[in-house]
Amino acid sequence: MALKTNAIRGVLLGLAMLGMLAAPASAQQKFITVASTTSTEQSGLFKHLLPVFEKKTGIQVRVVALGTGQALDMGRRGDADVVFVHDKVAEEKFVAEGFGVQRFEVMYNDFVLVGPKADPAKVAGGKDIVDAYKKIAAAGAPFVSRGDKSGTHAAELRLWKAAGVDPSGGKGGWYRETGSGMGPTLNTASGMNAYAFTDRGTWLSFKNRGDLVIVVEGDQRLFNQYGVMLVNPAKHAHVKKDQGQAFIDWVISPEGQKTIAGYKIGADQLFFPNAKR
Repeated sequence: MALKTNAIRGVLLGLAMLGMLAAPASAQQKFITVASTTSTEQSGLFKHLLPVFEKKTGIQVRVVALGTGQALDMGRRGDADVVFVHDKVAEEKFVAEGFGVQRFEVMYNDFVLVGPKADPAKVAGGKDIVDAYKKIAAAGAPFVSRGDKSGTHAAELRLWKAAGVDPSGGKGGWYRETGSGMGPTLNTASGMNAYAFTDRGTWLSFKNRGDLVIVVEGDQRLFNQYGVMLVNPAKHAHVKKDQGQAFIDWVISPEGQKTIAGYKIGADQLFFPNAKR
């Protein structure tokens, strides 16, 4: 019995020593959690951007891709160190409420309206997005919305409001909500031959286009600005302030901005840096 007890103690002691040896290595693994949008993830930007940052700093970035509203809620709960999204009004509210330290502009691209080549609402080639929305509603043409409180969804709803249209009246008919990210929403639109509102970056990286093409672009109301914020450590003491700020400082630095500008699909640049320091 004594031998068996000693053997057990030996095993436990060995495990404890292994734990002590592993602890420093674990402590050296620096990482932050960034709550961001499906557009930055599904466009492929982070796959291009993060290896450069991680190599330079040794800080790993774990991205949770959600709609902007959900990403901001994640920051409010303290479940992220940094929020990187694209709804300026919501971002400024996040900072004003004390959940974010400071908002920095990072980059922009634009939104586009895509739809079937047959163009049942007759909007193709136009540059007035509000007029296009009016025509889609009047024609009862199929339209697929993200419906997920994302930055893209918020922008879409502002345009319906500007058009004087309440799309909820078309729910279940011509107006469908997926409640999901941009990629799945475009897949649904492709399958239904429907119109959809999307950021250009995700559209350029999207492969399953089917019969869909860009039908409206170039309206100044389609401008799409991205911002980045450190979650306030005064609200959540566990926020990795220094490492999170290092990420923010890098993406708005000349090197980070150049790396963003360098992300292209073919000859198309997906995001345009415009940080102000």
